[in-house]
Amino acid sequence: MIGHEWAVRLLQRSLERGQLSHAYLLLGPPRVGKATLALALARAINCTGEAPPCGVCRSCRLIAAGRHPDVHLVEGGEVRAIRIDQVRELQRQAVLSPVEARRRVVILTDFQGATPEAANCLLKTLEEPPPPVVLILTATHEGRLLPTIVSRCQPLWLRPPAVPAIARGLQERCGAQPEQAQQLARLAAGRVGWAVEAARGGQLLQQREAQLGHLGEVLGADTIGHLRLARELSGDAEALPALLDLWLGWWRDLLLWRAGCSELVCNADQAAALERTAGGHTVPELLAGLQALADARRRLECNANPRLTLEVLFLTLGAS
Repeated sequence: MIGHEWAVRLLQRSLERGQLSHAYLLLGPPRVGKATLALALARAINCTGEAPPCGVCRSCRLIAAGRHPDVHLVEGGEVRAIRIDQVRELQRQAVLSPVEARRRVVILTDFQGATPEAANCLLKTLEEPPPPVVLILTATHEGRLLPTIVSRCQPLWLRPPAVPAIARGLQERCGAQPEQAQQLARLAAGRVGWAVEAARGGQLLQQREAQLGHLGEVLGADTIGHLRLARELSGDAEALPALLDLWLGWWRDLLLWRAGCSELVCNADQAAALERTAGGHTVPELLAGLQALADARRRLECNANPRLTLEVLFLTLGAS
């Protein structure tokens, strides 16, 4: 859990003292490590080794492989909402005795996107939880959850780790070379999961190049081009939150560059593009673009029409 050692220590102490909460709420930005910490807690709770989570006992291996009969993971998302039928199925399983573990563990990720019916249904379980069950919810925004759900969980806020902490973790745990670790840590902008996946040879760097290329197309297109790009990109609605997060970070770098703080930018490998783009815009124009991107990101969180959201965004960016 790179950068979240404090949370690990807190949960370890609770486990050692037998003072685990019946429900935890892990809060933080996307890919900061919430789901990783949730799964690590599930392993620690049911580990049969000497130093939980040992990672080698049968329970730890089954959980890591996603095949443990007493650990249930329901993945939500900004677009793929957790539904009431999924919560009802979990409630049905939760009242059963564990098959082979000490406790059943139920993990629901990105619960801020759950349907209102699913949230209200889960509330009943949080109010009267079965004794052998630990519920772990993850969410990006506390404000998008029912206050009654938040009040019945023990919250842990996972803040984005600093660049040195991520770089050190990539070297120690992923075998990354110092220069590569430093570069990925800056590009990650606090997203530990992104940095780890990129260090392990995933396709994230190539995807990032393609996504920044789309932004270049938007900035250089006319009205017809904006509408075409909105139609094409909205076809993959699941990818839009990550796309806009990347663009937000890049636009923030534009402002930093324009303000003469180039040493603080995350996308340092895009120095030439940042200098060229920043020089062609005034500070008010850059601020307007940043606001437009943030507004579009919030609309997607509220289940707005993806294509219409992108059309408005692209027309605004093109006018700035």
